[in-house]
Parts: sequence; structure tokens; C-alpha cells
Amino acid sequence: MMVTDRYPVGSPADQLRCRIREQTMYRIIDRYLLREIATPSIMVLFVLTFVLLMGKILQLMDLMVNKGVSLFNVALLILSLLPSFLVFTIPISLLIAILIGLGRLSGDNETIILRTSGVSLYRLSFPVAVASVIAFFLTAITSLFLVPQGNQATKNILFNIAKQKASIGIKEKVFNDDFNGILLYAENIPIHGNFMEGVIVSDNRITSDPSTIIAKRAYLISDPRSMVVTLRLENGSTHTVDMNHRSYRKMDFTSYDINLDIESTLARERKAKDKQSREMTVKELMDNLSRPGLGREASTTLAIELNKKITIPFSCFVFGILGIPIGIRAHRAVKSRGFTLGLLIVLLYYVFQLCGDALVETGRISVLAGTWAANAIFGILGLGLYFLTAKERSYRDLFSGGLRWLKKIFRIFREGRP
Repeated sequence: MMVTDRYPVGSPADQLRCRIREQTMYRIIDRYLLREIATPSIMVLFVLTFVLLMGKILQLMDLMVNKGVSLFNVALLILSLLPSFLVFTIPISLLIAILIGLGRLSGDNETIILRTSGVSLYRLSFPVAVASVIAFFLTAITSLFLVPQGNQATKNILFNIAKQKASIGIKEKVFNDDFNGILLYAENIPIHGNFMEGVIVSDNRITSDPSTIIAKRAYLISDPRSMVVTLRLENGSTHTVDMNHRSYRKMDFTSYDINLDIESTLARERKAKDKQSREMTVKELMDNLSRPGLGREASTTLAIELNKKITIPFSCFVFGILGIPIGIRAHRAVKSRGFTLGLLIVLLYYVFQLCGDALVETGRISVLAGTWAANAIFGILGLGLYFLTAKERSYRDLFSGGLRWLKKIFRIFREGRP
């Protein structure tokens, strides 16, 4: 029986059986299409998230292998970094999965069979809509709640590691001024990082004329509870110049300890970086925006971040509506083509988004126009392609219609009348 025979001639029992068979068939089709989308979506999500994590994982492995950071802290850092990647990879994996799934069905002519059996494109879009809604809620939860908490947790974990391992941030052949009143230089730091060689210290905490200390070797000894870090120098000398009395003093030593003020340094860093915009929830962003005396640059940054927390989840709907016509039109498409086409669309989307953010920051357009421009442009394009595909018309009709409207608009501006 054709699906289009919704009301066949016969008894009410026959009509009921036909409706039950029709609903059963639709449920089978929906599960089939959802499975075709879900499988590549999970695979692409895992691959993209892993690729984005690779750059951070290399740095984290260096902390664990060479700096002595525990595996537990490294695992916590990876978990806290995941939300900031998932908020982008979930919409991207949805789009690529739709292109791969529908492209496979179109390449095997299964979509043609379904449509000739009376299943319209609008009905075929139901499983894609379900997948888009699921991706939307996952992205919204990640963007609104998990990303701020993850960014804050990352900062706290790094703060605790810095207290326990004071030598992590020190690099060889680089002047380090992280400690209050101390300028530290190390010529060589072994891979394990337990000590430093060829150390030069400039200490200006006591007098305006800094004392220069040179030592062959130095150790950093930290006490996380008391927030005291001691720099223990061995086999060196101190050099002090008094400009007022025009005197010079040198003192050789075998062991020399300097107490470093890490607490005030970390407190200053924490205060300077306290709750950046990407670490704030929606409520905190709105509270800060309503704060009096807020500068234009700060308010623009907060407003962009607030809108991005909403626009990024809505990109799931944009990618969903855009992926349906492109996936179905891709006859004889292979999976690699769907993956490549999806990445190209995502690249263009985020280029438009970055351009919109840049125009907002320069004050050329409003925050709403800049942050929502990418969704609006790709959403309108997706709707146009979707309805053309539903009516089985060529893409040329969309471009020719758009050109006609552009010509009409230009004529109105030029002549001042329709």
C-alpha cells in the first residue's frame, strides 16, 4: 500500500490498521535515519575533540614527565578543558554527521525511494530535527554552565600546581619577574627541573639600588601551606653598589637563602584575572553589564560573550537546516566528501562570526547584529536551499531569485521608487 493512501476505502477497522502500519513505518524510518546520523556524529565528535586536545595534551604531558605534576592533576586539567572544546565540536559533528548520513542515503538512492513512496522531505527532516534539538540542549548546557565552571576550574588547578611546584613557570635563558621584587635568570635548567645552573638574581626589595647575586646552582623549595618559597643559592657571591656613598661590596657564600613572596604575586595575578568574561555565567555577565561606570570596551566584551553563549547553541539548528538539502543533493557522495564539505561550511561560518565580532569591537555595528550575523546568513541560506529541495527545484532558482531582489533594491535606491 502506498503511504499516500491515508484514507483508503474500507471499514473503520481497515483504516485503523492502515494508520497503524503507516505510523509503524514512520517510526522505523525515523530510527533508521537517527542511527545513520548518530553513528558518524559520535565518531566525528570524538575525533575533533581529540584533535583539539592534542595541543594541550603535549603541554600537560610535559608537566607530568618533566615537572613532576601528578597524573591526577593532569587528568583534572583535561576534564576542565573539555567543555571549551565540546561547545564547538558538538555543532560541527552534527553538521558533518548529517552530510555523511544523508549523503550515503542519497548515494544509494534510498531517499529517492522514500520520496517516491510518498514520504516528503518535510517528514524525512523529523529525525534531523530531533538530532538538532538534542545537540542544541547539549551545547546550551555546555556553553551556559560547563564552560564557565571548566575555565574557572582550570585556573584554580593551575593556581594550586603553581603553589606546589614553584619552578614550573621558570624557563632557562629567560628573565623571570613573577616574584615580587626579584628578577631571576637561569642559564640552564635540566629536564627534571630540580635545580638551576648559572643563576643571576637582582634583588631590589630592601633598597632602591638592587643587589646582584650570582650562583653556580640554585634550588626552589616551596611550602604550599605557608605559601613560602625559598630560593637556595649555592657557591656564589653577592654584589652591592651604594650610589650615595659610592661604595661597592662583595660577599662570597657557600649557601644563601632568599624568601620569595609568592603569596602576594599569586594574589595579584588572581585579582587581575578574577572572573574573566569567558569564566562568567549568564547571570554574572548580566550583573556586570548593569554595573554603573562600566567602560565601552569592557561592556562590549561582556555583551559579545553573553550573546555567544546563546548563538553557539543555536548554530545546531542552523547546521541542521543547512545540512538537509546539501546532504540530499550530494548524490553518490562518499564519507570523505561529506566530512570535507562540513569542515568547509564550518570554516565559512566561523569566519563570518569572527568578522561580526571584529565589527562589534570597532563599534561599526551593534552587538546583536554582529554576534547573530553568521546564524542569520547561514540560516536564511539553509531555509532557501531546504524549500528548493522540497520542491525539487534547482539551486539556480535561489540565486536567480536573489539577483532579482538585489536588482529591485538597487533600482529603488537609484530611482527612489519601486
